[in-house]
Amino acid sequence: MSRVDQLNYWLQAVGARAGMGLFGALPLDVASRFGGILARKIGPMTGAHKTAIRNLAHAFPNKTTAEREAIAIAMWDNIGRTIAEYPHLGKLTHDPSRVAISDPQHAALQLAEDGVGGLLIGMHAGNWELSAVPGLRAGLAARHFYRAPNNPYVDTMLIKFRSAIGKEGFIPKGAAGAKLALKLLKSGVHIGMLVDQKQGEGIPIRFFGREAMTTTAPASFARRMDLPIAAACVIRLKGAHFLIRVEKVDIIRTADSVSDIAATTQRISDLMEGWIRENPGQWFWVHRRWPN
Repeated sequence: MSRVDQLNYWLQAVGARAGMGLFGALPLDVASRFGGILARKIGPMTGAHKTAIRNLAHAFPNKTTAEREAIAIAMWDNIGRTIAEYPHLGKLTHDPSRVAISDPQHAALQLAEDGVGGLLIGMHAGNWELSAVPGLRAGLAARHFYRAPNNPYVDTMLIKFRSAIGKEGFIPKGAAGAKLALKLLKSGVHIGMLVDQKQGEGIPIRFFGREAMTTTAPASFARRMDLPIAAACVIRLKGAHFLIRVEKVDIIRTADSVSDIAATTQRISDLMEGWIRENPGQWFWVHRRWPN
């Protein structure tokens, strides 16, 4: 790292820590509301807003321009609230009055009690950091994949906040991380991951009627190692109150493992698309999820 990059990262981290310090000093509900207000003001002025509108046009061609704009504004509100809630993750994680769980199949509890490793997958919806809560409350000692920000100082700060939901540690995305995850799964450890982002190493899977590169990691681990998958969706109800829906993902197993992995990956994609359609303003539409 050059001295210029180091200085830039340090200045960015100072700003980020000041912001998080402010959010942490405020009561949770006030911080969440303030974060939403800021993001609604700033977000629409960025290039990411254009990406979101373009994605929404592809996903919802029958909606009007005004309807898609309203979804994008709701998305910015959710993103701002989520950022402001980082210093309060510990409080949220352990407060059932704020974070309720709907798991009619007891999928998270089955992961904890079946004596083997497994996967708890989620997506960038609601406060996505809370995707790990069902596993935590079921007693899972899980490790979590994460994409580290370029700024190492900001990364250290976020790891500290995330420690409330990832006490066992984190696995950086990439080849080395996948190798470590495989080793951990074989030893009976559970792995958490968000699987809705674009993946260059994935396969094209239908998502809102168009092909999008999608990671096969959950389906591949589950199919080849005979492991279970539970999927979680975080829904923001009002302010800093949430409902997390958990569903068991049925793994397709035939004599053709390659086709099975693709079919299970499609099943996961379909599940998440359905959840997004129910609450489109809570998903992270600024991903470059589809090819231009």
